[in-house]
Amino acid sequence: MIIQSLFLFGGGPPFTPNLCQTFVSCLNGTGPVALLYVPRPGSSWADYAPIYTNALASFGAAEFFHLPLSDSPTDEQLAHLAASAGIIISGGETERYQQFIVDTPIGTLIQERYQQGVPVAGFSAGALLTPDACRIPAIDQRDGNALVLNGLGLLTDAVVSVHYDAWQEEANLRQAFRSTNSTFGYGLPERAGIHLKNNQLVQQEGPSPLLLQRKEEISCRPS
Repeated sequence: MIIQSLFLFGGGPPFTPNLCQTFVSCLNGTGPVALLYVPRPGSSWADYAPIYTNALASFGAAEFFHLPLSDSPTDEQLAHLAASAGIIISGGETERYQQFIVDTPIGTLIQERYQQGVPVAGFSAGALLTPDACRIPAIDQRDGNALVLNGLGLLTDAVVSVHYDAWQEEANLRQAFRSTNSTFGYGLPERAGIHLKNNQLVQQEGPSPLLLQRKEEISCRPS
């Protein structure tokens, strides 16, 4: 049986220590860890990337592939992604991540690798992309209007909120959970992360996330 591992974080990097170690232990194959990001004007990815890579390297990850997202990925970039042993989707402007990943060759490869047992980690915007629907709250939009767009469908029958504490997302999460009749809802605070195996929560770290489950709503305690 292929184990599909999904790591979701409520804020930006670095990985929390235990989940970082678990992510590295789940790497599948001999290829690189692919780091997907939307370039930001005025900032240097080369300066930012070590926040991810130093932690991963401390647990044994040795090879990394940096993929700046755009409307026109090259054949070489797609080939590297197709050979990846792990995939990380960084944070930033969620709508742009959705534009460059979902319903594109990049998104198709992520879905295929995930189905083949390659672990996928999403930070902030990257986490919002993983359900069937990518729900972008008004606070995350320049025009102040919430959006519901297509997601990657890695996390099924669930809704996700990130920056749960900082953005005061409880009302939005509960409304989405009820209106979609989802089985699960995950409210992820800053510095909190969870690990799901085949859509089942198996590990969490950091500030307590809120877990909503159909027929009951409970707050989780960190392990």
